[in-house]
Amino acid sequence: MFEEFRIKAIAAGAEIFRFTTEDEALDFILSFLEAEGVSDSPGLYALWQKGTFAKDVNEIYLEERVPGLKFQITRETAADSLVGISEMEYALSDTGSLVANQTLVEHRLVSTLPDIHMAITYTYKILEGKVDLFRKMNPANNRYIAFITGPSRTADIERVLTIGVHGPKRLIIIFIDDEIAGE
Repeated sequence: MFEEFRIKAIAAGAEIFRFTTEDEALDFILSFLEAEGVSDSPGLYALWQKGTFAKDVNEIYLEERVPGLKFQITRETAADSLVGISEMEYALSDTGSLVANQTLVEHRLVSTLPDIHMAITYTYKILEGKVDLFRKMNPANNRYIAFITGPSRTADIERVLTIGVHGPKRLIIIFIDDEIAGE
């Protein structure tokens, strides 16, 4: 299912990276933030919405390694961030979409306001489609289910496609194969 997801997600404009372990993924994320120029200046922050993957990270160490990386999410910092990092509950192979319960406004801010959204998930969380998803994620218990397929895009009446008008210009998807760590 990973290969089907990868093909659909790339066709929608996403960038896909796959790692065997959480440590490899963390090294990539930190290197990516440094390469993109994340710093402690407005417009260059990175916000990280902690989830299963980041539950045990040493925030102080990471904030020292990458100045401008923040774990406290506000509207102001989200609007001034270059990168938003969040976790997705599932990935759908039939559409190349990511799915997350974003009932908390902080989760929406991280994935919609920065120019680059880094989405983290595990390969064992790839489902075939919405039928499988709704067996696991009941809309009655999740007030705001977000489906993310590629970077933000819109087209005007003349069909001129524009990327990043209403959300991130880039979607970086990070898959981790380490099922034990993700549970």
